[in-house]
Amino acid sequence: MTRFVSFRRPDGTPSFGRQNGETIVELATDATPSLKAALTDGSLAGLTDGASFAAADVVLLPVIPDPAKILCVGLNYAEHVKETGREQKAHPAIFVRYADSLVADGQPLVKPAVTTRFDYEGELAVIIGKPCHKVAAADAMAYVAGYACFNDGSARDWQRHNIQFTPGKTFPGTGGFGPGLVTPDAIEDLGALRVQTRLNGELVQDQPVSDMIWDIPTVIEYISAFTPLAPGDVIATGTPGGVGDKRTPPLYMNAGDKVEVTIGTIGTLTNRIIDEQ
Repeated sequence: MTRFVSFRRPDGTPSFGRQNGETIVELATDATPSLKAALTDGSLAGLTDGASFAAADVVLLPVIPDPAKILCVGLNYAEHVKETGREQKAHPAIFVRYADSLVADGQPLVKPAVTTRFDYEGELAVIIGKPCHKVAAADAMAYVAGYACFNDGSARDWQRHNIQFTPGKTFPGTGGFGPGLVTPDAIEDLGALRVQTRLNGELVQDQPVSDMIWDIPTVIEYISAFTPLAPGDVIATGTPGGVGDKRTPPLYMNAGDKVEVTIGTIGTLTNRIIDEQ
């Protein structure tokens, strides 16, 4: 399996490379200093191996540390639509996150001081690999560079101040994105992979990717119809049923908790929760 990660070298310099088990092989060059740059110029597959680092000696960054666009699909699993009590619409619900709202695998998620309802949302993230505008669903998968795990951490009270989701979705450091980009050729059957979320070891979400109401080609077609997508842009494809806000009693994330999002061979995204300082 090929997994690409963004990271900081032991000296603190940002870089990226290919992860082989407990070793990370650096691929950054002066011309392509980041994973997004390598996607943009189409050079990712042909880069030469550089220095090797032990995974324990580097600090991971979000898969794409600086995506120009992060678009999220709401209400994309029927079980989640049902638990929210919402009506299923004819088109996807789309909202945005900002790059500073995301943290890497192994880094803490920050519970905002102004919320008591900090919720998890395990999701499959799609990373765009080529410029993409007004693309038909039949052609959409050719624009996918790969996949990663995503935790769309949500301040539910702020999300519901009004009909727009954005305020509850963009607090700094509230969403997880990692551990790395896994290329499509490494995944035999994407639809069979299960989106699983565990809170302190308890399985709280578990549905296959195939349960999406709007599949990935349909989502790319819809989004690219209204905004051009660029290499490194991220689409979070929606969360399964089982969110904490709709449980009885509700189940929220608090300081000291550990949340894990696992999607089969794509990997596991792990974050501890800390309080905002």
